[in-house]
Amino acid sequence: MKNTHLIIMAGGIGSRFWPLSTPTYPKQFVDVLGIGKSLLQMTVERFGELCAYSHIWVVTNKDYVAMVKEHLPQVPDSNILAEPAARNTTPCIAYACWKIKERYPDANVVVTPSDALVMDTAEFRRVIGKALDFTENRRAIVTIGIKPNRPETGYGYVQATTEQTAEDVFKVQSFREKPDVKTAQEYLADGHFFWNAGIFVWNIDTIVAELHKHVPGLCSQMDEMAACFDTEQEAEAVNRIFPTCEKISIDYAVMEKADCIYTIPADFGWSDLGNWASLYGLLSKDGNGNAVVGNVCMYECKDCVVHVGEAKSVVLQGLEDCIVAEKDGRLLVCKRSEEQRIKEFKKD
Repeated sequence: MKNTHLIIMAGGIGSRFWPLSTPTYPKQFVDVLGIGKSLLQMTVERFGELCAYSHIWVVTNKDYVAMVKEHLPQVPDSNILAEPAARNTTPCIAYACWKIKERYPDANVVVTPSDALVMDTAEFRRVIGKALDFTENRRAIVTIGIKPNRPETGYGYVQATTEQTAEDVFKVQSFREKPDVKTAQEYLADGHFFWNAGIFVWNIDTIVAELHKHVPGLCSQMDEMAACFDTEQEAEAVNRIFPTCEKISIDYAVMEKADCIYTIPADFGWSDLGNWASLYGLLSKDGNGNAVVGNVCMYECKDCVVHVGEAKSVVLQGLEDCIVAEKDGRLLVCKRSEEQRIKEFKKD
């Protein structure tokens, strides 16, 4: 797939994963699983031979550019795009797409977050390859839908129609916000609702046309920036124009409005790793239900999640249903049931 390009959105902070994730070192750069690879590195790795390094584009906060270069030295510096301000996903994606279109007008593009996890990479590549085949020569946008295995209230959903356009490719009927428990149970029973993973596939002409249709003002700003691409004036233009772009998500700007949206239901062990509960669910457990990353000795502990990968040695006794995490001298110990209060607890 020589014309395949990958856009990685890597500008988030991941504040619910404090103290592992901080504004100065957010979770996409953290070895969350304790395997010697950051989430960003794992994101690139799972695409394998689907995309050349020269066709990988990373959009990140200007303060994280050096960290992206450190974690992904194979990606050309010119493909690391610095956002001077956080403006949600539409300006982020548009910036990369205008860059790509200028150099590669026949590009077929995958967009992905940098901080999710995929356990079955072979199945992931199969699904992404199918989506790329589908979008390459047609006006279509594919959003990957994750087959739900529980009535999850923490994710948005994609509702598919029964209209099957190609093998495993369905027209999207609607996008749904995070539901309450009763509604999530109904979605699970229905069988046509899938978790919205935020992974999109389209050809460059399709997305540019849809952006022009639905957010023309943003496109004018991108055109103004593009006039300075690859010149000495580029940084000044981006720093001046990008912060003035409307702060809007790609779901709201395009996905919920366009009439060419399709989904491929998938099951490749996906998690957005949005909080400690999701990490606990993914890590292996000892006989007492403890999930551990790091050199930890546990006595009379039960159902804890512990992440102390940088500590020399940690001993814990008598804890039950707790989160224990340490990084760079910051220590968190709290009940797993209270993790929604971590933003309140944290000091930076």
